[in-house]
Amino acid sequence: MASPRRIGAPDAKNRVVLLDAAEQLLIEEGYAAVTSRRVADRAGLKPQLVHYYFRTMEDLFLAVFHRRAEEGLTVLSTALQSPQPLWALWRFSTAPEATRLTMEFMGLANHRKALRAEIAFYAERFRQEQNKAIADALRRHGIDASDVPPVVWTVFATSVSQAMVMERALGMNTGHAETFEFCERWLRRLEGDPLPEFVPDDPPR
Repeated sequence: MASPRRIGAPDAKNRVVLLDAAEQLLIEEGYAAVTSRRVADRAGLKPQLVHYYFRTMEDLFLAVFHRRAEEGLTVLSTALQSPQPLWALWRFSTAPEATRLTMEFMGLANHRKALRAEIAFYAERFRQEQNKAIADALRRHGIDASDVPPVVWTVFATSVSQAMVMERALGMNTGHAETFEFCERWLRRLEGDPLPEFVPDDPPR
């Protein structure tokens, strides 16, 4: 019986470089551009190394997604413990680069069932954390959540980010600045002006 093909160590430097290369291609050019040869070229490595560390391209995509999803949960958990959790959640939900990567994974998941299941699993975990933070904040500020439940605010923040990323990819920006201004006006009513760490260097236009 043939022995299983050897796979490179999960913490190997070349594996990390390949993950970084695949992620950048996803963000800059979309999932259709992520082939083993393109990833290897971007990483400055031989194409054979891609399949040394990942049996299939689906394994590579899963590894990229899992790495960022776990990091995202850690960042989110820290952000929600800040003095202004709603501002932290808003900035987290509308970070353009992270949203672009998420959108590419969602498109890719239409063709890969394993990735679709993984995205759904982590999306539920993110939503639970976000919903808990919003519910706590509304309760702390004495806001009646009977008309607009916390989970609706959670979906709203995520949807705003995703819609704007898609529209910007098409060259659209009408209403973006006004939408951000409306959302942030409500945040100021609850938590005041954002602390310096929540003020973006390049606000959306």
